[in-house]
Amino acid sequence: MNQTAVNDKNFVLVATFCFLLGAFGVHQFYCGKIISGVLMVFTIGGLGIWALVDFVIVCFGEFTDSQGIKIKYAGSN
Repeated sequence: MNQTAVNDKNFVLVATFCFLLGAFGVHQFYCGKIISGVLMVFTIGGLGIWALVDFVIVCFGEFTDSQGIKIKYAGSN
């Protein structure tokens, strides 16, 4: 995991996707996690539980993209 890498994904966009369309895995697709996204589509976001857990993880800045780089708010380090 490269801590110095900069993520080009927008934190606010990921959080919005997760909140509004989390059950369909849109935030997973946006971050490049295709397999997780497909699983979320078929399970309807783990009946909402998986989507809720992902939303909490996104809000705390611990959500990663497909390369393992954390997606954080631009104002945070």
